[in-house]
Amino acid sequence: MARTTSGGTIDPRNGYCSKTMTFHSLRPQPFLPEETMPLSVIDYVFSLHQSTGVAADCPFDSTTFLIDATAGLSFTYAQFIRRVHSLTRSLQIRTPQPLRKGHVAFILSPASHRIPPLYFALLALGVVVSPANPLATESELSHMIKLTKPAIAFATTSDSYKLPPLPLGTIILDSPEFDSLLACPIQNNLRTSKFPSVNQSDSAAILYSSGTTGRIKGVELTHRNFIAFLAGLYHNRVKHETGRRWVSLFTVPLFHVFGFSMVMRVVALAETMVLMERFDFEKMLGAVEKYKIMAMPVSPPIVVALAKSEVVKRYDLSSLATLACGGAPLGKDVAQRFKARFPKVELVQGYGLTETAGGATRTIGAEESERYGSAGRLGELLEARIVDPSSGKSLPPGGRGELWLRGPIIMKGYVRDEAATAATFDQEGWLKTGDICYFDSDGFLYVVDRLKELIKYKAYQVPPAELERLLLSHSEIADAAVVPYPDEEAGQIPMAFVVRKPASSITGAQVMDFIAKQVAPYKKIRRVSFINSIPRNPSGKILRRRLVDQALSDMPAKL
Repeated sequence: MARTTSGGTIDPRNGYCSKTMTFHSLRPQPFLPEETMPLSVIDYVFSLHQSTGVAADCPFDSTTFLIDATAGLSFTYAQFIRRVHSLTRSLQIRTPQPLRKGHVAFILSPASHRIPPLYFALLALGVVVSPANPLATESELSHMIKLTKPAIAFATTSDSYKLPPLPLGTIILDSPEFDSLLACPIQNNLRTSKFPSVNQSDSAAILYSSGTTGRIKGVELTHRNFIAFLAGLYHNRVKHETGRRWVSLFTVPLFHVFGFSMVMRVVALAETMVLMERFDFEKMLGAVEKYKIMAMPVSPPIVVALAKSEVVKRYDLSSLATLACGGAPLGKDVAQRFKARFPKVELVQGYGLTETAGGATRTIGAEESERYGSAGRLGELLEARIVDPSSGKSLPPGGRGELWLRGPIIMKGYVRDEAATAATFDQEGWLKTGDICYFDSDGFLYVVDRLKELIKYKAYQVPPAELERLLLSHSEIADAAVVPYPDEEAGQIPMAFVVRKPASSITGAQVMDFIAKQVAPYKKIRRVSFINSIPRNPSGKILRRRLVDQALSDMPAKL
């Protein structure tokens, strides 16, 4: 039956309103607390365990919350909650200066058992959490710190040297000092102790995303953003008829929005999570077998490996029930090949941005998951438009244009970058995603191309402009352009087209080595082709599509 809004009638098949030219979510809408009510995302997550449903048994007991597969440690929910409260109290009374609401905490660490309690404690205090990739270079980290102006940092011994002095110093995570902070005596009852008052509109996290300009941007997300995201997942959670608590293996980094939001999701749904410090495909297979993993959030390259690798046959993966694939589009051929090998595993696909606090669309259930190539239906509490980039007109189902999104999961903006924020939002609060998409007649989203020019390497964002600026700084390079090159394992790899200066004999290997010394490993240029000139339009913009076409037709690339 068709729904109606103040703007017109909504098609029950695809959620489209022809009068407003807007797509609406077809998912059952969750209850959201009043926006003016003081409430942190941590208070909200814990409140779910006082209600009926998936968490009715209240997991503050001997149920396992987290297993650190690298360290060989495990923690029950009771132990996890105690560590959260201990760390919260420790940071409140820390001398000479305690952490306060509104401070920014910069975090530099691989995944470990220390990160979830740190996230929860900081968020409970109203401290803004800002985790970064530990593979980032000192210059990249310096830019992030200039953006966020953190009061304190938490880092591992191996990464702390890359950080400058901060007002409240740097706490080493793998140290006796941090362990003591996790063991502060707590007199309050864990179920009744209160956290400081935090408003939903307060900033919760600053996560990092690169734009087409090549500058790293700090995406400012509020407690309300995460509350809305989790409310949708909780309200429309899938009931698991397995007879045991759901166990998920995290292969995605916890500093990424996917991993960051999934940590809170696990607690909200009272599940068990297994962490790996660094991804290794065969160790991942071993963890699935050892811990009877039922679900994994993954990127497309992992799906490719599971579908093709012969190593998979050495392990018992029969416990797997669901793979949630995100970070980059997953090809239909890959999805079908995966299903041929794992017919009983549900391959859930979704689409999201750092700017949307997680997933904006997803498939739910086996029937929707068989829509291979689709990123699923619009998530709870969201509206969408497909806008023609040339005319600015909104398009109906089947029309291809830029995806715009609006709703309570959408970011506050880019921290200390008013120009980028203004360019990303329209006057009515629509977020311009920069992705060319379309909704089909059943309301399923398909991502066609990227209006933005980011390269997706193993779900990491690689900005071509950043690499181009570095290339142009080389004394023997006259001009350069960087484009995505298809790669079955990584999804895309950065490929450079280089114009040598007269008399230069620089080689492809030298070009790649020059860049590798200045950027994080995932940003390295992995193919080089020399060219007489870079094609540009009259205004000087690089014609990347022409270069991509040339790269695909000229195999192998000239080195």
